[in-house]
Amino acid sequence: QVQLVESGGGLVQTGDSLTLSCAASGRTLVIYNMGWFRQTPGKNREFVSAIKSDAASTRYADSVKGRFTISRDNAKSMVFLQMNSLKPEDTGVYYCAAAVVGAGWPPRGYEYWGQGTQVIVSA
Repeated sequence: QVQLVESGGGLVQTGDSLTLSCAASGRTLVIYNMGWFRQTPGKNREFVSAIKSDAASTRYADSVKGRFTISRDNAKSMVFLQMNSLKPEDTGVYYCAAAVVGAGWPPRGYEYWGQGTQVIVSA
């Protein structure tokens, strides 16, 4: 299995940028497709972005397309989410998730989850 720890969240203003990091330990990251999700109070956990194991393909929720960029550094066992032009509706706890490549692309489900990092965007 793989263990995931998110970091980089914080309190920012509308229009600011943040880069979230997800550090993985355990099995090599190259065998996982990776995703970012967020949880807003009163809402189900929402898909934000995903990146294929070899970074050959990415996906984004329509709400963040053009503003967020997902990337990964398999040698460093890291996944990143660069968030630009942040809006109050981007507020939430952001979770990093890993899906074994056998789950396909895009992943049918994610097996491993971090504990989240809080992002608050004030108006």
